[in-house]
Amino acid sequence: MIVRPGENEENGDVTQGDHPLSINPDSEWQTFFKDNEVLLQIDKDVRRLCPDISFFQQPTEFPCTEVVNSHGVKRLHTRVQRRVLKCANVERKGLGITKIALSVKKATEDYAPMTEGKEAHWEVVERVLFLYAKLNPGQGYVQGMNEIVGPIYYAFSSDPDITFREHAEADCFFCFTNLMSEIRDFFIKSLDESDQGINRMMTRMLVQLKNCDLDVWLRFQQLDLKPQFYSFRWITLLLSQEFPLPDVLRIWDSLFSDERRFDFLLHVCCAMIVILRNQLLEGDFPSNLKLLQNFPPMDVQVILSKAVELSQQKIF
Repeated sequence: MIVRPGENEENGDVTQGDHPLSINPDSEWQTFFKDNEVLLQIDKDVRRLCPDISFFQQPTEFPCTEVVNSHGVKRLHTRVQRRVLKCANVERKGLGITKIALSVKKATEDYAPMTEGKEAHWEVVERVLFLYAKLNPGQGYVQGMNEIVGPIYYAFSSDPDITFREHAEADCFFCFTNLMSEIRDFFIKSLDESDQGINRMMTRMLVQLKNCDLDVWLRFQQLDLKPQFYSFRWITLLLSQEFPLPDVLRIWDSLFSDERRFDFLLHVCCAMIVILRNQLLEGDFPSNLKLLQNFPPMDVQVILSKAVELSQQKIF
């Protein structure tokens, strides 16, 4: 599944077989390089996961022994490790060079890898996403999936029962795969216009808003404030970026317990707008867009209660 070309070469001469410059479509090296393109994006995304808490930077209690004791060989992030080149600023006066200032710039890395024998939570999430991409080549990895898998992994790896925490990675992969089977249309551009595609979902949300609060809907039409500007992220990422992680878990608890969970998701989105109706009716385009893209902190129970109220109005 995870290709490591050259591992099985019995001698040093690989020119007669597979090698890094091979153009053979079945080449392990070709697969390796293509995988690294995906892995590079995953690595960037998981290092940014939930920056407001330190959980994903902490070591897991149950690291993968085969990986953490491989002297870094089997750690995925080492395949796309960043290299920083030295640079020099040259000041020139007339025809002569007067000064060369050599400097080395290093990017800050908050989510640093663990030492041998340890593994950070973000490394586990990276492995989950990479394996998912390998098992689903038709879809692959799409930026934003990290925001979906993060709360799932956090819930399992924070379980008070140690026997459940021990299997957090496997449980997370199973649940993430099942959830993605329901929301995969959100991440496939060619399906944007399908019944469960993102454009269709945003249209349904706007229709519901029109039925439950015509004044706000008219204000949005007047300002040409399209749902793509704010609700695309809400729906695609299941509100995982709009609230702190504990609030996301509370929202998801209600969301996933509902058989018509995606209808309820739209109710929650509409509730978020209706709750802000006074500010939205008074605001102009920039202020309203900023308000919707940076939803103000509030008790999520208020939002969920309003969503339940809207769901009982049967306005779809």
